[in-house]
Amino acid sequence: MEQFFLLIFLALGGSAVVGSVRVVNQGNEALVERLGSYNKKMQPGLNILIPFIDKVVYQETIREKVLDIPPQKCITRDNVGIEVDAVVYWRIVDMEKARYKVENLQSAMVNLVLTQIRAEMGQLELDQTFTARNQINELLLQELDVSTDPWGVKVTRVELRDIIPSQAVREAMELQMSAERRKRASILTSEGDRESAVNSARGKADAQLLDAEARQKSVIMQAEAEQKAIILRAQAERQQQVLKAQAIAESAEIIAQKIKANPDAQKAVEVLLALSYLDMGTTIGKSDSSKVMFMDPRTIPGTLEGIRSIVSNNDGDPKPLFPTN
Repeated sequence: MEQFFLLIFLALGGSAVVGSVRVVNQGNEALVERLGSYNKKMQPGLNILIPFIDKVVYQETIREKVLDIPPQKCITRDNVGIEVDAVVYWRIVDMEKARYKVENLQSAMVNLVLTQIRAEMGQLELDQTFTARNQINELLLQELDVSTDPWGVKVTRVELRDIIPSQAVREAMELQMSAERRKRASILTSEGDRESAVNSARGKADAQLLDAEARQKSVIMQAEAEQKAIILRAQAERQQQVLKAQAIAESAEIIAQKIKANPDAQKAVEVLLALSYLDMGTTIGKSDSSKVMFMDPRTIPGTLEGIRSIVSNNDGDPKPLFPTN
C-alpha cells in the first residue's frame, strides 16, 4: 500500500516538475496568470513556472500576420453597389492588451476593417474608387492603426484587392468606355486631318515663297549680268573707239608726213577722200532708217579743203589742197 502511494507521489511530482518548465519559441510570447490574475509575460527561451499555481493562458506570435478580408458589399456616394475585399498586414506589439483589452482579436479586426471600408466607399463616387485606390489604402491604414492601438496591435499595411461593380454597372461602364473610345478616335482622326491640311497649306506656301525668291534672285542675277555685259560692251566700244581714233590720228599723221615729203601725193589724197565721202553716202543709203539722201557734189572740194590744216609746208604756212594753177 505504501508503495502505491509512493508511486502516485512520484508521478504527481514528476508531472509537476515537467509542467513547471516551459519553452517559448523565437518570435512568440506567452502570458502567465497566477491564481487567475495576470502575473507575467514569458519571453522566448526557457521559463520556470510554479506548478498548480501559474498557468499559461495566452500564447501568440509577435511576427507580422496577414488578415484576409472577405468581399463586402458597399454603396458609393452616387448609389452604385460594389463588392470590395482587402488584405490587412498587422502584428501584435503589446501581448497584454491583445489578451485583456479585446475578446477574439482577429474577429474584432475583421469587423473593424469591413466597417472602415464601407465608410470610405460611401464617401466616394464610383469613378473615384478606381482612380483613388492608393489614397483609400492610406486612409484605411491611418484609421485602422488608430483604432487598433488600444488592442496592442500595429497595422502596417492595407491593400484593396478587388473593387467589383454589379453586372448592370459593368455593362453600362463598358458601353461608356466604348463610346469614349469612339469619341477619342474621331477626335484623333479630325486632328490628323487638320494637321495634314495645315501641313499641306504650309508646304504650298513655303514652295511658292521659295519659287518667288528663286525667281527674284534669277531676275537680279540676270539684271546684274546684263548690266555687267553692257558695261563690258561700253568699255570695249570705248576702247575700240580710242584705238580707232588713235589709228586714224596715226594714219593722218603718216599721210601728212607723206604729203609734206612729196607734193605730188596731194592729188592722190584728194581722190581717196572723195571716194571715202562717196562710200559714206552709200552706207547711209543702205540703212533701214534712211530712204533718201541728197548730196551736193560741189561740197566735196570744200570738205577736202578742210584737211588743209593738217598739211603745212616746212616754214609753217598752210598749203591749199586745191591749187589755182
